[in-house]
Amino acid sequence: MAEQHPSAAARFMDLQDPRYAYMFGFLQADGHLAQGPGQKGKLTAEINARDIHILREFQQLTPYYSSITERVRQTNFAESHHSATWCVSSLEARTIVNELGIPYGKKSLTIKPPRTEFSRPDYLRGIIDADGSLGWTAQGWPFLALTSASTAIAAYLCHYGKKITGTERTTSRNTRDGVYNICYYKETAQQLAAHFYYDGCLALAHKKANADAIQAWVRPADMRIAPPRRRWTVKDDQELLRLNDPEAAATSLDRTEQSCIMRLWRLRTGRV
Repeated sequence: MAEQHPSAAARFMDLQDPRYAYMFGFLQADGHLAQGPGQKGKLTAEINARDIHILREFQQLTPYYSSITERVRQTNFAESHHSATWCVSSLEARTIVNELGIPYGKKSLTIKPPRTEFSRPDYLRGIIDADGSLGWTAQGWPFLALTSASTAIAAYLCHYGKKITGTERTTSRNTRDGVYNICYYKETAQQLAAHFYYDGCLALAHKKANADAIQAWVRPADMRIAPPRRRWTVKDDQELLRLNDPEAAATSLDRTEQSCIMRLWRLRTGRV
């Protein structure tokens, strides 16, 4: 348990500190802020007991009393699920994280990157540790992925991922469950994993191990590298509609005729 110290409390959740940036990202994605009667309430995070080490790190970083408890229960996925829960009830601690961007109650749709200065790779590593995954595809390719219901979080990962790797990803909710699935593969996944999971960082041990392991992948000599996708601009669309001829548009826009056919069809059918 942690005792409150005024000097430590003043630094609590300073998001320019990599440790707090990670902790905040993790709690924003996988924590829960509950409000009780009066000024009562609690901030909790429940995870698989194999990852209890990260809750102990949170406890050390929190200059307020907090507890860690364990339980074994039956779930839809396992007859015996062993979990660990970190809990802090301090009103001051709850007020700080709430003002930074962890709302009370259901939050999956509304969370967004902090408005204050923050350590970006550490914050995103916290988000990925909580709601993402990285490892190997069935084909043996390295991958890094995030599943999120938040438009702001999905868009921010796409923005930051492009800044680091040059690889563009678009955000759209899948039709089955309405969440965003952002995936990076092969060298791009390796690059992001190395950037997020640097030596000595605060992270879930098994995800740090996966981030290190995928660095060993080497592209087979016969596997071609796909060129980066070119996004259609408003100007491109206007030229395509003006010409109304995929063959002529392919020459004018330096694109394949097939891509012009598909884009013209999407424009005409309102799918853009």
